[in-house]
Amino acid sequence: MTPENKEILDRINAYAEEALADIDPQKTRISFQLEALKPVMQEIADEKGMSIEDVFILYMDLASESSVEAENQLQATLDEEETANFSKIANRLN
Repeated sequence: MTPENKEILDRINAYAEEALADIDPQKTRISFQLEALKPVMQEIADEKGMSIEDVFILYMDLASESSVEAENQLQATLDEEETANFSKIANRLN
């Protein structure tokens, strides 16, 4: 992820935390959530000379990429902990 894309993702996510703070995403229609994010996406679109639709697509791609990266980091951490715990158990058996 480029630094510019990370900035866009962080900016939309920060806006979402405020704009969607009082809703339950599981019980709120996606269309409502997207409408709440429209102001920041339009602002970014205007700044970058993009359409709002292109910003939305970019946001969805970046959010997916970020999610995969977070999952990979979690798996790596769990693998390290599992290896460390196995080593501790093995050392106790000696």
